[in-house]
Amino acid sequence: MTDDIKKELAQLKQALAEQKAEVEALKAAQPKPMPKFKPQPYQRYDPTEGMCMPPSVLREMVNAVPDHVMREVALRDARAPQSPSMIPRSEQVSGDAARVPGGGKGLVDPAPLSNPPGVAQADKLMDEQDRRDRAELARKLGKG
Repeated sequence: MTDDIKKELAQLKQALAEQKAEVEALKAAQPKPMPKFKPQPYQRYDPTEGMCMPPSVLREMVNAVPDHVMREVALRDARAPQSPSMIPRSEQVSGDAARVPGGGKGLVDPAPLSNPPGVAQADKLMDEQDRRDRAELARKLGKG
């Protein structure tokens, strides 16, 4: 090999090394791909979250309700139906059912179809206005 070929080969090797270094620098400077989007788990909005009250205010609220009222509330809750079988059925007819339309079952005879109240008066007013409009049009056209 001659000296010219050796020099040219050394230059090519140096240029290749520089290009490899440049490619590595570009790869390092390239931004990382964004991770795949994962939505946060849904949390139901709670407007009372984080609410607090000073103990003195809570004490005042408790003292504002008499004990006998709270006992009555607890008693009514205890007497409330605990299962669907304890709830009175809608088919059970009370003594007042004979006076209620439909026998207390929630059904009534449908009202007959008719014009709403006041339509006859509105028709008379519109007929009169139509008569006046026709008379005015005839006067403008010279027929009246």
